[in-house]
Amino acid sequence: MKKKIYYYHTDCGGVVYYANYLMFLEEARTEYFEFKNLSIKQLADSGIMFMVSRQEVDYKSPGKYGDELFIKTQVGEITPVRIEFLHEISNQNNQMLVKAKTILVCVDKNLKPQAIPEDLKKKLSSR
Repeated sequence: MKKKIYYYHTDCGGVVYYANYLMFLEEARTEYFEFKNLSIKQLADSGIMFMVSRQEVDYKSPGKYGDELFIKTQVGEITPVRIEFLHEISNQNNQMLVKAKTILVCVDKNLKPQAIPEDLKKKLSSR
């Protein structure tokens, strides 16, 4: 996913505010689902939802106002109820800015953990 950095993404020093990377990661995961022809809304409407249970972020170098960021997203380990997303964010100079790992847990409409359907696991993990 490509993301242009606007002024509102930055702090007073023109550097991307650290918490904004969490929004970028969320957008990248949504794009990943859509790339796999999966609608998060349709899944939720059918009782299959995902919640972030863990977020790890390693900030390597600052993104800056005017940068163009490239967010690489892939699925790591999938367990019966969890999906691990691995992210790398670099800038237009191919400089690594952020490495992140997000763990999503599959939940039902009552927010109780549930098994990820096998067909969904296959779609998410296919290359």
